[in-house]
Amino acid sequence: MISLLLMAAMAAPAPQETAVSLSRRRADLAQLRRVLPPSPAWDAWLEKTGELPPDFAALPDLPFPPSPLAACPGGAEVLSAAQWPPRRAWLLAQMQRWLLGTVPPAPERVRAEVLSERREQGALSRQMLLSFGPQYRARLRAELLIPDGRGPFPVLLTQHNHRAWALIALRRGYLACVYAAADSQDDTDSFLAAYPEHDWSRLTRRAWAAGRCIDYLLRHVPQADRHRIAITGHSRNGKQSLIAAALDERIACVISSSSGAGGPLSAREFSEQHGGEGIEFLTRVFPDWFHARLRFFVGRENRLPVDFHLMPALAAPRACLLSVALNDPVESTWAMEQTYRSALPVYRLLGAGNRLGILHRPGGHETTPWVIERYLDWCDVQFGRARHPFHVRQIHPHDWQAWSRRSGSRPPSGQAPAEPPADRSAWESRRTEVRRAVGAMLGEEPPGAAGPGGDYGRERHYNALMLERWEPEPGVDKDQVVFGEYINGDVWMPAGLKTSGRKAPAVLWLHPWTTSYGYGFAYKRGPEFYQTLAKAGFVVFCFDQIGFGRRIEEAEGFFDRHPRWSLLGKMVRDSRSALDALLSLPYVDSRRAFVAGYSLGAMVGLHLAAVDDRPAGFACVCGPPEIGGTPAGAAAARLYGRETLVLPLLGHFADGGVPPYAIGELIACAAPRPVLVVSPLLDREAPPPAVEPAVRRARAVYGLFGATAALERIQPEDYNRFGPETQQLVIDWLRRR
Repeated sequence: MISLLLMAAMAAPAPQETAVSLSRRRADLAQLRRVLPPSPAWDAWLEKTGELPPDFAALPDLPFPPSPLAACPGGAEVLSAAQWPPRRAWLLAQMQRWLLGTVPPAPERVRAEVLSERREQGALSRQMLLSFGPQYRARLRAELLIPDGRGPFPVLLTQHNHRAWALIALRRGYLACVYAAADSQDDTDSFLAAYPEHDWSRLTRRAWAAGRCIDYLLRHVPQADRHRIAITGHSRNGKQSLIAAALDERIACVISSSSGAGGPLSAREFSEQHGGEGIEFLTRVFPDWFHARLRFFVGRENRLPVDFHLMPALAAPRACLLSVALNDPVESTWAMEQTYRSALPVYRLLGAGNRLGILHRPGGHETTPWVIERYLDWCDVQFGRARHPFHVRQIHPHDWQAWSRRSGSRPPSGQAPAEPPADRSAWESRRTEVRRAVGAMLGEEPPGAAGPGGDYGRERHYNALMLERWEPEPGVDKDQVVFGEYINGDVWMPAGLKTSGRKAPAVLWLHPWTTSYGYGFAYKRGPEFYQTLAKAGFVVFCFDQIGFGRRIEEAEGFFDRHPRWSLLGKMVRDSRSALDALLSLPYVDSRRAFVAGYSLGAMVGLHLAAVDDRPAGFACVCGPPEIGGTPAGAAAARLYGRETLVLPLLGHFADGGVPPYAIGELIACAAPRPVLVVSPLLDREAPPPAVEPAVRRARAVYGLFGATAALERIQPEDYNRFGPETQQLVIDWLRRR
């Protein structure tokens, strides 16, 4: 039944092409090829197929990951378990079109050749060669590890380079199947010649291979329990494990281990702007992992008809464990928790809410025997073999409705005036009101005092190594400062500056949504911004904001401790303390201390501009659009207010209305100090038309000071990212100050 639904979904007629649509698609492709780094594999695919991007203007603009239960084109919202199978078929068909590529039906017969067998300690190891498909041209090697006894034994499927995991499973009483579909041994290229009519990607072929192992197990291995089959893999193998569970419903349990981008994480919520392994990186560095069509959506993730966060929902109601490490560069704890909350309603609808879980792990991308033991604990629980405690922990604040009830919050009174002030006196009066409104929006700030500083609490070298911020590049030195409320700050500077007796200009760097690495980027083109700035002659002060990097877990329970404050309030407070520390350094020219922020960092920097007169200027890259009046403004209110609770009072304006101050007024609070606004033409979160009102409002205030030229706006032909080209724009601007 499901296969028929899937075929029907994939065979749906395409809308009639128009000349205008075709022209737009060609223009979009030309622009993509100008903006993106070269990808020879993609260029070859474009040349071979002649494909164009979809008509982005005709696709829905979905800034947030779509719910798996939401109405699809021509359909209705899923409200009952009976409605889920056709919805699942539609979603899987869309995933195959845009992300995965198509797969053939399961072969009618799988031929098995036993290559060798040997007795192990209480087990049998059997080396197999499976052949299937037309003329049996598709080949797949596999090893079975079968415990002594009649069984039936639960089954654990995993890939060649995880054989050591299989040994732990064998000890735990599992029949393990290790198949050759990993970088260390990959037989799935043989599938291409056997099934030339399919355009499946490498990870999809590897995922489909798991099903052929199941074919053999269920037909020829009586010790295998057909009702208790689990699959797991790590990193790229975790991605293929999720795909396998989507393709083959005989898999009863899937464990996604640190599979991050292209696994269970939405490309909307974990991409380049989040310091992640975004679509551009994935499709250029690993061009055969996913379908080549995916590259069309670089910078336009909001136009994806489906997204990777839907993969766990496709496994429902079967068991799914999402394993994520706090400081893993390939993933984000926040984005993973968003995925969990997206899939959970599907599981609950199907009466399986306890079959979806998250396992948070310390450290980075590595695994240990303890981790594999926990994976098997999860399988044991789901298969009814044991009772192990599994508490679903959600670190990041997320329940805006619960926060609103507990805090007793109400929409702040007042709103930003429609017209700019008539003169400087009127502006000074309005600026006082803006500062008061900012304080009210940031929330009730708890007591505080100046931090003593010193060495105690400095980041240890092993933590810095894990976050890839230990080693200065040639020509750069690094110092550390403990500031504020027991926060470690890293100071990057030109080599030899500290003992030279000279003073250099300085930059307080405010990072974006880089959950795993804090003030650094896990995935990037070129060196880190702070290293490049230091080479350019600047002292750069860096620290992790609350909820990021070394401080991820500090966000847990924040609103239990401070129900009427905000995360942004804490960020601004910490940034002011960082300024205290930066300006006290003897090698810093305090008259030339600037603030540079990207994305979330720009939002922090703009609020800092409203309350602190010390910085000499502000660089705002991909900052928020004006709130209210545009879909982008409403989406920003939802992102900062309801999705992340960074500024929860802003959530009251996600459905409309105007906040008590405008983003343009925050920029204006810096007047007449220089401000740089970088708003790329393709920024999906802050498109130029949504930014223009803020710049226009701020420019009117700068005009009152006779300083219109001090507010500079650059609109590069680019999307929301902070690559070397955009970084150079900021450095050039700083050098001119």
